[in-house]
Amino acid sequence: MVGSVFGVRIMYLALRDHEWPAAGIGVVFLVFTAVRVHTVVRALRARRDVRPTASTDSTAPDAAVRPQPQPPTGRRPASAAPEKEPNAWGQAVAAVALFAVLGGVLWLGPRLLPSEDDSTPRAASCPRGEGEALPAAYEKTPRAVTGDELCEALNTPDLAQLLGTPTETATAASGTSDTAPLTDGKVAQPEAEVQFDTYTVNVSVAYSELSIAQYVNLMELGEEPEVSKVSVLDRPAVLSSGHTMAIEIDLGSGGSGGPVEQGPPSRTLSVALDRKDRGGYCDITVWSRSGALPDDSALLAIAETVLPTISERTT
Repeated sequence: MVGSVFGVRIMYLALRDHEWPAAGIGVVFLVFTAVRVHTVVRALRARRDVRPTASTDSTAPDAAVRPQPQPPTGRRPASAAPEKEPNAWGQAVAAVALFAVLGGVLWLGPRLLPSEDDSTPRAASCPRGEGEALPAAYEKTPRAVTGDELCEALNTPDLAQLLGTPTETATAASGTSDTAPLTDGKVAQPEAEVQFDTYTVNVSVAYSELSIAQYVNLMELGEEPEVSKVSVLDRPAVLSSGHTMAIEIDLGSGGSGGPVEQGPPSRTLSVALDRKDRGGYCDITVWSRSGALPDDSALLAIAETVLPTISERTT
């Protein structure tokens, strides 16, 4: 069994690392094990076939030859059929295979079974808001996406790859089905956010009457820097830069906290909800605590992933 386990282990490492000399050593282990099993099988079979011989002393009364009963005519005695012995090499190969399987199970078992002590970080999943009543604005807005649906669309396994940090996993994910501020609850505005160690991505959809063209005019009137028009999935879009807001809340003293301050820089891609730009848009914003920002291509790739789940506006 030791030879089988070592042989299989060496063969696995050799094939994984493409080390052919090591593969030869693994073959030697397996062949030597098969030969040893074959030898043991033959020895056991020889011991089993040994029979005590009758005494040849003619003076002994038991030496007389006793007549053996004859089987009936036409019948073949059951003992006349030769008993077929199993093949020794077949037994050897079967034993090696059995030992190899047992060794493989013992070796791979801890890897195949889930471990409660596994310290590998797991990606955060979107919370389920089942049973929560949606605001009335969602019922009045045809085909409006909810915050949970938006979170599922954003929190994909390849989101970290799109951001340029493929080794990171999501540390937090959330989605809310709120309404736009200053609209008296009449405009649905779902929102989702996924956080990583490096970047945070926020996506919101405003089902308002404001078009991207009007939005660009407002930014140009405000002389906002770094504004550029682009197109995403044949929909008009615009890239802009800004800052997040930082709010410090002091829970120890019971005070209301400090003033709202300017947070790290952010980059936002705003895309129209339909190709004709009849109103409504989707904002995709990325920022980081360190102030670093990914390339604009990351925002475009995220938009191409999220937008197919958001139905085009039909009104």
